[in-house]
Amino acid sequence: MVTDRIYRVMLGAGILAIEYFNLTPLLYVMIATLVFEGLTNIRLPFIANRLLGIKVAYPGFSFPPESEQAWRLVMAIALTLSGVVFVKQAWFVPWFLGFVILGAGISEICPGLILLRASGCRN
Repeated sequence: MVTDRIYRVMLGAGILAIEYFNLTPLLYVMIATLVFEGLTNIRLPFIANRLLGIKVAYPGFSFPPESEQAWRLVMAIALTLSGVVFVKQAWFVPWFLGFVILGAGISEICPGLILLRASGCRN
């Protein structure tokens, strides 16, 4: 079963690999995927579980958004600003995000999700 925790580990490791090997086109794909997930709330763990034959309830879109959904949009914006728009000035931000997301996946404690839940997003 693919969980959001495993997804965060893969996302953090993916960001670090993209930055290390300077694979900018893959960064665009990752940003597009995060935007899609954030806008539709159709997450890759949900799709993977469906493909594996595990029945998982579709969370659907609602307002206020779920914290996971808002988190994906915030990460897409942060990666776009630091990895696409301000590459020279904010080169360290994608690295920082990669390590933080990887750590959040390993420890199950994500500071971004905690802040989003405190700001009013649903759990």
